Amino acid sequence: MKRILLVFTIIALAHTSFAQFSFGPKIGYNTSKLSVDRSDIETNLKNSFQFGLFARFGKKYYLQPEINWLTQGGVFNNPDDDASGLSPFKQEIALKTVQVPVMVGIKLINLSILNLRAQVGPVANFVTDKEIESDQIQGYIQPIEQADLKDIFWSAQLGLGVDVLMFTLDVRYNLGLSKVINDVETKDERINFDSKPSGFNISLGWKIF
Repeated sequence: MKRILLVFTIIALAHTSFAQFSFGPKIGYNTSKLSVDRSDIETNLKNSFQFGLFARFGKKYYLQPEINWLTQGGVFNNPDDDASGLSPFKQEIALKTVQVPVMVGIKLINLSILNLRAQVGPVANFVTDKEIESDQIQGYIQPIEQADLKDIFWSAQLGLGVDVLMFTLDVRYNLGLSKVINDVETKDERINFDSKPSGFNISLGWKIF
């Protein structure tokens, strides 16, 4: 974690001398959902707040690295073993994550007090803590264990942003590129969760300078 912050600071300092530069804190709201490669297992959204730091370099075209702290995950539910043959279960996955997006963008409208931006970029997700909550109902199994959850996974984000004076607002869609959960063995069968994260986030930042 300290190394990530150090690299982030070095990049910011290196660019302030030759590029238009902004830096500041941000807060936001995040929704996430983990996919599953089975029609008989339901998957639901998990919501959380996020906070972090961002830096932006460039004028019309810009680079925006960030570091964000948030919780990602989802809820898996198979309530009926008659339809699928799989024993019923319900588990909620919560992954406390340090998320490092590196966004590349363009300012579609660039005025002195307002601009409209489009952006896209890769995202590295470092899991710092894993939590699994299972319904303790008789007959329910608990197929997913902490050892099945990965420590690092990748995604991509794309979206729009608007700046008004010193405030910056971003709305993005998060698309998973790698699995979060390995295939899970149960007494009934092997489950391929195909657990790539997806969801939306909206964040508000304050450009200190």
